[in-house]
Amino acid sequence: MAYTAPVRDFTFILNEVLEIDRHANQPGFEDVSSDLVGQILEEGAKFAEEVIAPINRVGDQEGCKLSDGGVVTGPTGWKEAYQQMVEAGWPALSAHTEFGGQGMPAVIGMAFGQMTAAASAAFSMYPGLTAGAYAGIHANGSDELKAKYLPKMATGEWGGTMNLTEPQCGTDLGMVRTKAVPNGDGSYSITGQKIWISAGEHDFTDNIIHTVLARVEGAPAGIKGLSLFVVPKVLVNEDGSLGERNGVVCAGLEHKMGIHGNATCVMAYDNATGWLVGEEGRGMNNMFVVMNEARLGTGLQGLAIGTAAYQAAVEFAKDRIQGRSLTGPKNPDQAADAIIVHPDVRRMLLEGKAFVEGGQALVLWTALQADLQGSADEATATRAKDYMGLITPVVKAYLTDKGFHVASLAMQVHGGSGYTEHFPASQYLRDARITMIYEGTNGIQALDLVGRKLPAQGGRAIMTWFSDIDAFVAENGADGPIKPFVDGLADAKKKLQEATMWLMQNGMANPDNAGAASTDYLNIFGVTALAYMWAQMAKAAQAQVDAGATDPFYANKLMTGRYFVERILPDAGAHLKKLKTGADVLMQMPAEAF
Repeated sequence: MAYTAPVRDFTFILNEVLEIDRHANQPGFEDVSSDLVGQILEEGAKFAEEVIAPINRVGDQEGCKLSDGGVVTGPTGWKEAYQQMVEAGWPALSAHTEFGGQGMPAVIGMAFGQMTAAASAAFSMYPGLTAGAYAGIHANGSDELKAKYLPKMATGEWGGTMNLTEPQCGTDLGMVRTKAVPNGDGSYSITGQKIWISAGEHDFTDNIIHTVLARVEGAPAGIKGLSLFVVPKVLVNEDGSLGERNGVVCAGLEHKMGIHGNATCVMAYDNATGWLVGEEGRGMNNMFVVMNEARLGTGLQGLAIGTAAYQAAVEFAKDRIQGRSLTGPKNPDQAADAIIVHPDVRRMLLEGKAFVEGGQALVLWTALQADLQGSADEATATRAKDYMGLITPVVKAYLTDKGFHVASLAMQVHGGSGYTEHFPASQYLRDARITMIYEGTNGIQALDLVGRKLPAQGGRAIMTWFSDIDAFVAENGADGPIKPFVDGLADAKKKLQEATMWLMQNGMANPDNAGAASTDYLNIFGVTALAYMWAQMAKAAQAQVDAGATDPFYANKLMTGRYFVERILPDAGAHLKKLKTGADVLMQMPAEAF
């Protein structure tokens, strides 16, 4: 099947729901019009559909190859596709103009990112990891580091990575052993091993700029002793030309369930030369810039894979004939009806469609908050920063959970055909599974939400979120066609508020209660966030219908939203009931009884 980028959905969200033209006075939006956005998305869609999507299956089948000397080659056609992407300027879309980027708002970059990730999740990781490393250096690096590395990272001429995990530590980074020894000239010698490094080595670019967590010799144990370093694969001369090969090499490739086209590397550092990013001992603080970028990108990736899987399932359901409609034959001239006539097949397709379209809106809404962090208006900037902190774990965890769920539904729609490699359902399911694990497992995201993000600034972010929802409900809650959406949102918000109060009352007294409740809490938050997006989309779509629009897009949007309200939103109640059971049933059983 051929992937089709949902440009119409994106333009609807950007122009009619988020109304980005209203932000023309914000930094980065001065020259951004809805017409320009439409042109960018149309061209981006062509690139995703015509250049990236055709190589997705090749990447899955061939994977990457490691040869002597730590040389990694990508699947057939991938290097050429990557070079086309660089030549077309796509990696530079949202990079800063001072470093050769195009300076487009993050919300535009995230729309394009959804298209590339749906066309090929593994391929999209190469520019995605570079963007994360770029962000970390830009936020905390010296002017000298920025000038040396960012221009070619912005354009994608050089790649980038994040190096955190080691064989003995994943989530608990306080156990990092990679060491850094000062050389006396401002540089450090980095020695150690990192594992599971996505895009750690490949043949797409002349250089790869690694951002590496390491412990300076003599620094204290634990998180506080970590520092962040830039360690290039190839050293860069003062004039910007490439010099000698640095002491870093790919020592192995992981054999994985999915994302075969992305090189997941074991990286060996042997007295490699690196430079400090920011201050010593601030490594985790500085790396969080990279990690948060990656977490949003991972949520986007999980959703995007679900989008592609949903499209494949729709195509299959319309083509596959099997059985007759329960209400009588719909295609009497054929031996059977297409399976899309069956209510349970439609349930699976509508489940996927409702999650995908609601998730698209949540990703773009969140990306807009990233842009508004730079607002000159202090209140706007503060609100946006609060929301970015609060929503990031929800986007990462909830959208990857549901992206995998949609991919699983898509395989079910395919039936036995989906379990074979003749159809794309298997690859989508395998590729989607990692998104729930990397960049912090979804359980860790739930703990981050409950333990860090909720209490930050005395709960200011969640209180503002509740106030915004209350204001929307008050403004739009009168009788009318969108009343079910508004009422559903109000009810979900009430349950989220109740869950928040339960955590405040029971989590402090017994921290296990907070841990036991965290995943259910994140799910209530996720379904409430999607309810908020669907209510806004319903309002925009209904306004067009009321104005006499005949485009079926708007009526279809309202029907999909109705499925969300009636069939998905009730999940909030089940999660609330489970949350309130606390930790007893989880913690009372002795370990040996499992």
